[in-house]
Amino acid sequence: MGKKLLEPLQAGSMTLKNRIMFPPLTTGYEERDGSIGERSLGFYERLAKGGVAYIVIGDVAPVRTASPTPMLYDDSQIPAFRRLADALHAHDSRLALQIFHPEYDVPGVGRLIMGAGAARKAAAEAKAAGNEEEFEKQTQQAEKMTKDAYAKLRYEMQHFATEATTEQLARIRESIAQCAARAQKAGVDAIEVHGDRLLGSMCSEMLNHRTDEYGGSLENRARYALEVVAAIKKAAPALAVEYKLPIITVNQDGSLRGKGGLLEDEAVAFAKMLEEAGVDMIQAAQANHTGNMGDTIPPMGDVPYNWTLPAAKRIKNAVNIPVATVGRVITVEAGEQILENGEADMIGYGRSLLTDPDIAVKTAAGECIRECLNCNKGCVDAIQNRRYISCVLNAENGDETTVCIRPAETVKKVAIAGAGIAGLEAARVAAKRGHQVTVFEKDDKIGGQIHLAAVPPRKSEILRAVTYYEKILPSLDIELKLNTEPSAGELNQYDAVLVAAGAHNMELPVPVENSNVVSSWDVLKGAGVTGTCAVLGGGLVGTETAEYLAAQGCKTVIIEMMDKIAAGESATVMPLITKDFEKHGVEQHVNTRVKEIRDNVIYAENTKDHTEITIHADTIVNALGSKKNEFDVSGITVPVTYIGDCSGERTADIAAAVRSGYHAANAL
Repeated sequence: MGKKLLEPLQAGSMTLKNRIMFPPLTTGYEERDGSIGERSLGFYERLAKGGVAYIVIGDVAPVRTASPTPMLYDDSQIPAFRRLADALHAHDSRLALQIFHPEYDVPGVGRLIMGAGAARKAAAEAKAAGNEEEFEKQTQQAEKMTKDAYAKLRYEMQHFATEATTEQLARIRESIAQCAARAQKAGVDAIEVHGDRLLGSMCSEMLNHRTDEYGGSLENRARYALEVVAAIKKAAPALAVEYKLPIITVNQDGSLRGKGGLLEDEAVAFAKMLEEAGVDMIQAAQANHTGNMGDTIPPMGDVPYNWTLPAAKRIKNAVNIPVATVGRVITVEAGEQILENGEADMIGYGRSLLTDPDIAVKTAAGECIRECLNCNKGCVDAIQNRRYISCVLNAENGDETTVCIRPAETVKKVAIAGAGIAGLEAARVAAKRGHQVTVFEKDDKIGGQIHLAAVPPRKSEILRAVTYYEKILPSLDIELKLNTEPSAGELNQYDAVLVAAGAHNMELPVPVENSNVVSSWDVLKGAGVTGTCAVLGGGLVGTETAEYLAAQGCKTVIIEMMDKIAAGESATVMPLITKDFEKHGVEQHVNTRVKEIRDNVIYAENTKDHTEITIHADTIVNALGSKKNEFDVSGITVPVTYIGDCSGERTADIAAAVRSGYHAANAL
């Protein structure tokens, strides 16, 4: 498997050693001034070491913006990109910069944001000097300018394509061309034109309402994008040019997904124009500009695998240049099939390469690959919350220069008690380091709580986390003992013990009398419930349990003490939950504290206005959270380290569990 995926590809002047592409993702790894620092360099170099042929740096701004993205607007920034290019070339990887300009007046928004910053600084100085009146004045000024900046930004994201003057468009086009020229000086191999954002808005029939030469027909709406391509080719003739072509797809319910970009028929016609304009490769991608990143980077269970592939296939059939496809291509097998079928020439593995940067070298060696869950927890959520991205399953993301699996100085016999995700990751890392590992698991299968997490609607893909360990453990020096709880005497035969004892559903902290109460864990394990179900606790587990019960046909009520449910859920998943709750009529009570439960009646009060609330239910589901399991260490004389759920006062999510196991095993 992987024969076609490892074949070389020619894209203009650029030779790619295989068909694996890291598409543009906003990482947050850049320095505050947008330059490529050690963290960025380490991340991209790690991808190159893993065999990725084509690496695209996302959202490189050709002007100084307030956005936390890479920037190349000044010659002083060239050396940092030169260093990156040299590092990737050392591994025979090719580097592209995705040049983008936001769909708003960057200098105008920037002046407001800088003005707000200056006012905040003046306010701080006034406060330090004891001038309360000036402090209030400057604080109000800062708040007003910040509010004005975001109002201008939001308005222009919808209207800039229509209202931008031809002079503004000319200046932007020139800034993009100058950025491309700097990229050429830096030794970069290609420019990816960001067909979303401003260019996608200009092309869009929905967003572009101009009446001049840039509006109306497809030819007019596409004119500016083609002018940008021509300017790039003139400014940087030695570079290959790839175009990210945003396509407005159609959801299963018939609604449109995306606003900027083009509907499929126009996208095919535009692709032909791009080929004629000298573009060397096209990336067929989902159109953005929707306000929800879940539309472009959808979470598990939302859309079919490879959902943009039909559009990519049509474009491939219409042009003679290579076409790349992106969007939920999870596995090597899926990518290989796409290439075998001639549906695309290049496979973009975005989130997948966060999960496992070694897809190429492992494919060549026939080794097991860790596959992305499409959970969006560590990657997309981070982008939206201005944090650096990482994968919940990969403890090395963003720290590649300092964190790696180190060979053991002294080989040890290591016992791991518990085969949940923390225990499994610890076993993998310890064995990779050269230790002799034995895993004890009291149940008849590995994976722990992942099996429960996979039960609610749209969540089955999370089982890939367990499948990976089922595949890789037999290839390592690991003995797995299922249905076994080790004694202190057994554990004392080892040099070190890692305890991954997990957690359990916590007890209800309120009086309960003569009522049918079950735990969320029991429900997700298959305990039969019918009628009206009241779920106590609107955290992630409670919300998913409520969604599961509603899908089973139960009338469902969810009760949460905070002011909203699923506070820690991904912003790309929440719209799906909300839609599902509306569909099934799930009743929500937030700001609600349960006082007691008697005769299947929940007596509660609203914490805001202190009104009494009475809720009748056939089944009451305790989803208030989990509590770590205690592990009896009496009689154990060798060093013990706790990992995963049982390692702290708070239980661990999947990311924390993986990192806990990884670091503990790496420290042995």
